Amino acid sequence: MSDATLAVVLASGGMDSCVATAWAANRYRLAMLHVNYGQQTEAKELECFGRQVDHFRPVAHLAVDAPHFRQIGGSSLTDARIAMPEDDTPGQVPSTYVPFRNATLLAIAVAWAEVLGAGRIVIGAVEPDAPGYPDCRPAFFEAANRLVDLGTRPETHIRIETPLIGLTKAEVVRMGDDLAAPLGLTWSCYRREDTPCNACASCRRRAEAFRDAGVPDPLVP
Repeated sequence: MSDATLAVVLASGGMDSCVATAWAANRYRLAMLHVNYGQQTEAKELECFGRQVDHFRPVAHLAVDAPHFRQIGGSSLTDARIAMPEDDTPGQVPSTYVPFRNATLLAIAVAWAEVLGAGRIVIGAVEPDAPGYPDCRPAFFEAANRLVDLGTRPETHIRIETPLIGLTKAEVVRMGDDLAAPLGLTWSCYRREDTPCNACASCRRRAEAFRDAGVPDPLVP
């Protein structure tokens, strides 16, 4: 039987998932899950995950590897030979899209949730922050919930929740500020692990979001 008070939270080390974790912490006991998938800033994101684990103190935490994404390629996040965009082109899937990544992340989360007996999975997907990403649409997560029902034990009842899905990036920052989420323990840059490049699309979205929210970015001196 699934425990609706326990949630597996997908925690990338980034800002959106950190805010989603803070949201979940007000509602559930937490189990935090991180997936290394061969991204260029993998080590930094794992470091941020560890620091967020220390902050939130979940009942369980787990970091797993999914190296096949780098082997498959097709994304500028996992293949340095593909140019990293500095802006998003409306109506196009950007090169930062990792093919079918969220389906794999959710599959891992569902498997762990079923073992733990967790009744919820929380993911910080934000549709406006992922222009063109097909696996960040509400319809994708609705289908994923149906798949979970079909592919788990009859006594298992797991629900995927996307608390940020319709928010703008600035609204995510405001929510994080309201929830006292540790935004200083997050990383957004796609290119560098020492200091943000301030040029990639993710850095630009982060800077615009904090500016529009009227909140200072704790990563900016």
